[in-house]
Amino acid sequence: MPRAPQSQPALPDLASEWLEADGLGGFASGTVGGVRTRRYHALLLTATTPPTGRVVLVNDIDAWIEADGRSMALASHRYGPDILYPDGQRRLAGFTREPWPSWSFRLETGQRISQELFVDRDGCETVLRWRLLEGAPVRLIVRPLLSGRDYHALQRESVHFEFRATVQGGNIAWRPYPNLPSIAAFSNGTYRHEPDWYRNFIYAEEAARGLDAVEDLASPGLFTWELGPEEPAVLTFRTGDGLFARGAAHAARLAESEAARRAVLPRPFGRSVEAYLVDRYPGRTILAGFPWFTDWGRDSFIALRGLCLATGRLDDAERILAGWAGTVSQGMLPNRFPDTGDAPEYNSVDAALWYIVACHDFLEAAESAGRPVTLIGDTLRAAVEAIIAGYAAGTRFGIGLDADGLLRAGEPGVQLTWMDAKVGDRVVTPRIGKPVEVQALWLNALSIAGVWTDRWREIEARGRASFLERFPDPESGGLFDVVDVDHVKGTVDRSVRPNQIFAVGGLPYPLLDGALARSIVALVDAKLLTPFGLRTLDPADPRYAGRYEGGPCERDAAYHQGTVWPWLIGAFAEAWLRIEGDGPAARSRARERFLTPLFAHLEVAGLGHVSEIFDGDAPHRPRGTPFQAWSLGELIRLDILTARSLEPAHA
Repeated sequence: MPRAPQSQPALPDLASEWLEADGLGGFASGTVGGVRTRRYHALLLTATTPPTGRVVLVNDIDAWIEADGRSMALASHRYGPDILYPDGQRRLAGFTREPWPSWSFRLETGQRISQELFVDRDGCETVLRWRLLEGAPVRLIVRPLLSGRDYHALQRESVHFEFRATVQGGNIAWRPYPNLPSIAAFSNGTYRHEPDWYRNFIYAEEAARGLDAVEDLASPGLFTWELGPEEPAVLTFRTGDGLFARGAAHAARLAESEAARRAVLPRPFGRSVEAYLVDRYPGRTILAGFPWFTDWGRDSFIALRGLCLATGRLDDAERILAGWAGTVSQGMLPNRFPDTGDAPEYNSVDAALWYIVACHDFLEAAESAGRPVTLIGDTLRAAVEAIIAGYAAGTRFGIGLDADGLLRAGEPGVQLTWMDAKVGDRVVTPRIGKPVEVQALWLNALSIAGVWTDRWREIEARGRASFLERFPDPESGGLFDVVDVDHVKGTVDRSVRPNQIFAVGGLPYPLLDGALARSIVALVDAKLLTPFGLRTLDPADPRYAGRYEGGPCERDAAYHQGTVWPWLIGAFAEAWLRIEGDGPAARSRARERFLTPLFAHLEVAGLGHVSEIFDGDAPHRPRGTPFQAWSLGELIRLDILTARSLEPAHA
């Protein structure tokens, strides 16, 4: 097929992305327009040590139709800032994402072709099928485009790439590199071995992020089908080199079972929720986001409340919480399990505290559902006790109980709170001392444990009194973001940030009510609220960065200096309802103000999902990962919250 690049008009909708995830941390993803814009866009991306150790094996395909002496592309790739080749986008006539991503193409010779793609969640297989919907039979030709690399890396042409194929009928296996899994392809077509390199693909999103963006892909050969109205052309990818009779019938069985499974998932979030819930031997975990995050402690426990508890997935919640219970070390929980299999990273002050909140909410949900929790309850309470005792005694990074009943934390060069960006050795938002949301979480943890033991009640009472005395800022009408800055008694950080909202909403036991709570909500509403969540810094602050763009250093510097985080909308809306009164009118207004924009966002960027972040400045362009667990989780929690009466918890 001719491959000389040429300039073409830009494809429509390259900003909207689809996701098909398996149950082990692997996935397939791409754009609606069909052009890969990220190094993570792939057809077979698998987790070799689930859910980590992700590698890209099949990046894409080149596909075209031969009919009436003409060759008509179904694919397009970007080879430069303004070069798209071949011209498959010209024939793209439609797209739908239910029950899985499907495209339709209209050919100049009158035929209409459909292409569909889904990932079998249990078998971790990617199935592609093409059908002739209208017109005379045609010939379909497909070239797989392969790599064999870490999903954060890129591949360049290499003499070490092994093109050799094992062939059994229409089924093929390749092993590009000896240290990576083999790739199996099952088809009902014919295969012709014809190795080639496709060079200099450009990934626009990576280029925009200031990262390496050029890749070469290997194509070992071609699959060919005579495509008529009777039977679809089928190509299935999976890892492993075991070849046996798999073709259209196998793909049809997978499609039937997957369609039936997806049909009973709750709408509108069921399929999106399950993408984040994956196995981590011997239990379950929550992936923080796609395409580049794995499971992070803080993210998992925040997201669990919406993804699992609000949706009634109590089995998943129990397995996740039970699995993390065994990782408590000196009162801390890991905030990240590295991809490379290194030791877990204990570098967060709030991950363990969010775990306690998740345990509380799970036990309440289980009790409401009439679910026996004797054994798991004992396990979770023991983990909670170990966390509080470890923090009270003092642990890593200066985390420990102070004489005022509050929790101090931090040391130079380490960022322990959720505002965790660093540029080189510089912490962008240093919050050493007593951050406001950490105190809200700490006092909530003491309240939760106080239900089953008197051990922590005196500390809680002392801490609450200190909080009321030390955190109100008479100048702004809100709360200080940090007190005892750098562990210097009496110093304060007056930055107007969203962290103060957790003293009023978002946690089981609010710390404040009355006039002060109303003033905090009004301040956050006026300075930080956007249609998609809360800004991380007041736009009037000279450090404010309204756009999250540029290279890694520029983006990290803006990450918590004005960038909008949608996961914060749940806490804000809960606080707003507590202030406005939780009647039908207030809930209706809350849904209109806080839910409507995010529901509309489900149809752009990551389809069916909520993005990680947005620009602080209008029009608040979505940024970061297009598929973020805690963003979606808090939207779901807020959806449930505004659909029923809000009853404040009592210690």
